[in-house]
Amino acid sequence: MSKKSKKRKNHRKNEITKGIFTVLEKEPKKAFNYKQIAAKIGVTEAHDRNQLIKRLVQLKEKKRIIEEGRGSYKAIPSTKTYHTGTVDVTGRGNAYIIVEGMEEDVFVPFNKLKKAFHRDTVEVYIYPRRKGKKLEGEITKIVSRKKNNFVGIVDMQPNYAFVRPSDFRMYTDIFVSKEKIKDAKDGDKVLVEITEWPDNADSPYGTITEVLGTPGEHDTEIHSILAEYGLPYSFPLEVERFANELDTSIKKEEIAKRRDMREVLTFTIDPKDAKDFDDALSFEVLENGNYEIGIHIADVSHYLETDTILDEEAYNRATSVYLVDRVVPMLPEVLSNNACSLRPNEEKYTFSAIFELSDEALIQDAWFGRTVINSNERFAYEEAQYIIENGNGSIPEDISIRGGAYRVSEEVVNATLTMDKLAKIMRNKRMGQGAISFDSIEVRFHLNDKNEPEGVYFKESKDANKLIEEFMLLANRKVAEFIGKQKPKKTFVYRIHDEPNEEKLQALNGIISRFGHKLDFKDKKSISGSLNKLLNDVKGQKEQNLVDTLAIRSMSKAIYTTDNIGHYGLAFDYYSHFTSPIRRYPDVMVHRLLQHYLDGGATVKEALYEEKCQHSSDMENLAANAERDSVKYMQIKFMQDHQDQEFVGVISGVTEWGIYVEIIENKCEGMVRIRDIKGDYYIFDDKQYAIVGERTKNTYTLGDEVVVMVKSTDLVKRHLDFSLIGKHE
Repeated sequence: MSKKSKKRKNHRKNEITKGIFTVLEKEPKKAFNYKQIAAKIGVTEAHDRNQLIKRLVQLKEKKRIIEEGRGSYKAIPSTKTYHTGTVDVTGRGNAYIIVEGMEEDVFVPFNKLKKAFHRDTVEVYIYPRRKGKKLEGEITKIVSRKKNNFVGIVDMQPNYAFVRPSDFRMYTDIFVSKEKIKDAKDGDKVLVEITEWPDNADSPYGTITEVLGTPGEHDTEIHSILAEYGLPYSFPLEVERFANELDTSIKKEEIAKRRDMREVLTFTIDPKDAKDFDDALSFEVLENGNYEIGIHIADVSHYLETDTILDEEAYNRATSVYLVDRVVPMLPEVLSNNACSLRPNEEKYTFSAIFELSDEALIQDAWFGRTVINSNERFAYEEAQYIIENGNGSIPEDISIRGGAYRVSEEVVNATLTMDKLAKIMRNKRMGQGAISFDSIEVRFHLNDKNEPEGVYFKESKDANKLIEEFMLLANRKVAEFIGKQKPKKTFVYRIHDEPNEEKLQALNGIISRFGHKLDFKDKKSISGSLNKLLNDVKGQKEQNLVDTLAIRSMSKAIYTTDNIGHYGLAFDYYSHFTSPIRRYPDVMVHRLLQHYLDGGATVKEALYEEKCQHSSDMENLAANAERDSVKYMQIKFMQDHQDQEFVGVISGVTEWGIYVEIIENKCEGMVRIRDIKGDYYIFDDKQYAIVGERTKNTYTLGDEVVVMVKSTDLVKRHLDFSLIGKHE
């Protein structure tokens, strides 16, 4: 087994936590040191012993275990019944408490929630388990609220108001006294902050902090999506002012400190509607016949100095948010679209990873550091793709982003074709080492000047996209490797991706078998190989989007951390994010740390950066949720204009309350409620992933093709309901 495999196999923080409690709770009156616990749970590797020691200290600090004497630990007497966990509220108002280290979630009925909300951290008392029954308990204390701000609709009364939250998991309305209504009117959509919930009050008390607008209006709904996740849609005035007062001019004295790349052929390749260009490629043929390829990244950290209000704002946001009709940037426009954007024929400060590559894409040399560039050209992906497909630079008018036909220089054509060849070699090697190719379909909309959807199209990853992707992956991997292999160990920000959960993969295998596919579980390489085969086999098939989505859900989530275990999906031992500091704060941290270590600096505090990594991962997750909600909103808006049209769709989900159907031609997903299906009484069969007619035994199963029509649309609640016409013949 390889070193990487051992690291992955042994990196099981959750398993170690479970092991600790198993040992301590089995003999609650006895104290154990880490060596005794390690022996009992089979921990032998140094990496895992360190993880075990770290978890014991953390659990002691969280008062989940007791330290008795120096380095000896025992269970807290009540630990079998009281636990701390996270609330997961269901659509019916009940909840499950997710407790770290516990295999089963704890069910809590609505009347035992004790005013806890979705995602709150709580203390839960677990009842003694009854034979054959699930774990059940009641919340005894709210440890901390996940959030206090909610989006909702104002229900105005003569001397007060109630706000009805839009989130279906928020089970109570919020009382607002007259003096705290702000300028909201009856029926307005607002953001309300809960300030208290008195013991004798049926509803929590709150203050309206922002009036978002009239429900159903476009800007109101987009701003509501951002507000629901606590994401901003504008910069504070003082931050804008600070950014606008920055000196963004290019200085001779600063150029003198950098590697000067201004005379080297350099260009950018981005989406045709891009406004910020945070990466560029340079290309030069060396005298020995090798190629020097530079990956040049906007030097955001040059302008974004630590301990400033601008840096604080960027850190709090942690990421740009890409909604269906707009970008909510991490940095103000003066930086994101101007000073840090690598626009053609402008001198720009960059942070670069420069590689000497052989004709077989083998790395002969690498250099990392600050540079200055002057990009010669700006290309759209479509233009670069035309060069790759046709081998010449005569860009036709219908593809050109320059307003007419355009001829690219032979030098640029040769550079593009050479880099495409090298990228394909690197990609093939990566796939051969077990990387997984998730080229999932991305839904995009043609919008008019009022941001109304006039059509749907799908973003497709072609050779030009993959060319850029491979060189960005190369830079990210080699920067992480450069720091990660240094001795003594240095704190760094890694992007990790753990191995998939086997139970989820088995569930995926059960579903895809209905379409004639299967996974190979012989070993790790056969799993990734069969996943790639699956993803390739479903391309262009009716089940593609369903299978792509389910396959992604079966994977672990990639996160930022200082504890490197490699990246399973990319098959890299070392990986970081270096290439997008305009839109990702972790990349800014990577730039700062890399320069600090290039300057000979000592390692920095791991705990501080781990906290920053956790925050960045959390914000990335919120942004992804907001982006998905904005797509769902636009899909519903699009379907409003197609009420009388029949569509063929694929059943993408089956539940006890209905079936979800995804329309094949536009990927819009809606629900057919089980009570609305005519001709029989249907019952949910969780073993078949189907609903079955009680009398006719007619079944509607996951993956079946059906014909549907739009029954109703609700932009405010973001619901799309279909009527079922029948199976598609």
